[in-house]
Amino acid sequence: MTLLQISDAIGVSDIDALRKISVKLFFRMFIDLAALVVLVKLVYYRKYKRTDLDFTFFVFNLVIFLICFLLNKVDLSMGAAFGLFAVFSMLRYRTEEISIKDMSYLFLVIAIGLICAVTKIKDAGDIYEYLFLVFINCVIVFIAFVLESKFLFKREGVKMVTFDNIGLIHSQRQDELISDLRLRTGLDIHRVFIVKIDFLNDTAQVKIFYYEN
Repeated sequence: MTLLQISDAIGVSDIDALRKISVKLFFRMFIDLAALVVLVKLVYYRKYKRTDLDFTFFVFNLVIFLICFLLNKVDLSMGAAFGLFAVFSMLRYRTEEISIKDMSYLFLVIAIGLICAVTKIKDAGDIYEYLFLVFINCVIVFIAFVLESKFLFKREGVKMVTFDNIGLIHSQRQDELISDLRLRTGLDIHRVFIVKIDFLNDTAQVKIFYYEN
């Protein structure tokens, strides 16, 4: 079969439909990746200086985006899309624990991919849908940036330490315990929580809460 015969078999309308879908895919993916880069590189990396999760963030985002975009062409409902999103968002690594903060960013990158893939505005042109997607993604990134900054409240850090001065774990000596931990760690500790006490080795597992500079 020649290329001309193939073209005739496909039809002009099918080619136009394919071209229109390709354009939508390109612009939506561009908006998705732009928002993802800003969130990961300008918000997450600026705060935590970590790049080991970049692959995870980008892969999860792109997979969710592509699956939802393709399924959206067969009338995927928003409810079904969020069901798919929930399945991916509950995934956990078996070999390494992921912190709640990292899981929150994973939630955000999946949400951005979902929003960019399925959001539609009825009776609106493509340009308005793209502008709406840009606006929504800017709101998400801006909220993450504000919450990671000191504009609204102090950032609280948490660490688990092994404490050897077991005499200070008494409930009536909490102030002395906090003072001793502040002196040893140099952190602005404001509260502690006794996780585990080992009387055999005279140690205790203490979770300390401190304000980050």
